[in-house]
Amino acid sequence: MASLGLSEREQAGCRDLLEFLETEELMALTDTVTNRLVHPESRQEAIHAILVYSQSVEELLKRRKVYREIIFKYLATQGIPVPPSFEKRLLVDRVKQYWSGQLTTRAAESGERKPYIESHGQRQKSPQDDIHDLGEEFCQWFFELLNSQHPLGVKSEERWGPQHFWEDARMKFCYNTLEKNMEEYVGAEMVSLRLLSLVKDEYLLFSPNLHANGLKCAMSPHGLILVAVAGTVHRDNTCLGIFEQFFGLISCPTRENTWKIKVMNLKIVGQNALEPGMQIEKPSIKYESNQLQELYDGKELTVFEPQKF
Repeated sequence: MASLGLSEREQAGCRDLLEFLETEELMALTDTVTNRLVHPESRQEAIHAILVYSQSVEELLKRRKVYREIIFKYLATQGIPVPPSFEKRLLVDRVKQYWSGQLTTRAAESGERKPYIESHGQRQKSPQDDIHDLGEEFCQWFFELLNSQHPLGVKSEERWGPQHFWEDARMKFCYNTLEKNMEEYVGAEMVSLRLLSLVKDEYLLFSPNLHANGLKCAMSPHGLILVAVAGTVHRDNTCLGIFEQFFGLISCPTRENTWKIKVMNLKIVGQNALEPGMQIEKPSIKYESNQLQELYDGKELTVFEPQKF
C-alpha cells in the first residue's frame, strides 16, 4: 500500500534512487527526514523510513543529502537522456516527469531521440537537432548560474567557479561603448573571476535569445561542441546594449553528461555604439552553424544582426 505522501510508482523509483547512496549517507538522510525519531538497523529499514516520512517526491529529492550526482546516476540507469550541466532542480523535474509518465508521452510526441528506436510515424531527430538541444540546455544553465551571482539575483544551488572550465581555458572579451576595447584571459581561475566581476561588481545581467536565430550550434570533427548565442545586457531596469558569446565545450571524461568550457569569446556592444538605424530587438547570430569552426579557429566573423526598422 502506498504511503500518504508517495504513490506506489514514486516509492519504487525512490527505492531505486536511494540505493545509490552510501550507507552512511543513507542513515544521515534518515535522521534528517524522521527528525531522529527512527533508528534503522539496515539499509532497507532506512529506505522504508525515508519513504514513510517523506510528504512528497519534491521534498525528498530536494534535500541536500540527495546529491545532484545521485539523481544523474539514477536517470542514466533508467535510460533517460539528460542534457549536460542540468541544475539539481531541473533533474528533480525530470525525475517527477518520468515517474508520472509525462516524460515518455512528451518524448514520443516530440520525437525525442531514443537509442536505436524510432516511433512509427514519427521522424527521428537529426544529430544537428540533438546538438542544438544540448547548446540550448547549456546556455540556460550557464546564464542562470552567472546571473545568480548578481547581488540582487536569485541564488542558485550550484556554485560558480573555475570547476566549470578546463584548466587552460581562454577568453577574449571585446566591448564597444564609446571606443573598442579588448581583453584576454587564460586559465580557469582568471576566466571565471572576470565573468564573475561583470555580474557581481559591474551589476550586469545577461538575457540570451535562445529562439529563432539567437542560438547557433555545431560539433567539430573532434567532438568539440561549438555554441554561439546573442542577447541583451541589462543593469537595473536599463538595457545597455547587446552581446554575443561563443563557447567551445569539451566533454569531461570522468563525469558523464558533463561538459566544461574550453574557449570563450564575449562581445558587448553598447546602445550608443550601434549602427544608425539599428534598434535592439531579439539580437541574432548572423553567421551559420557551419561557420562556427572558423570562429573557433580564430577567424573574425560578423556576429550581430540586430533587427533594423
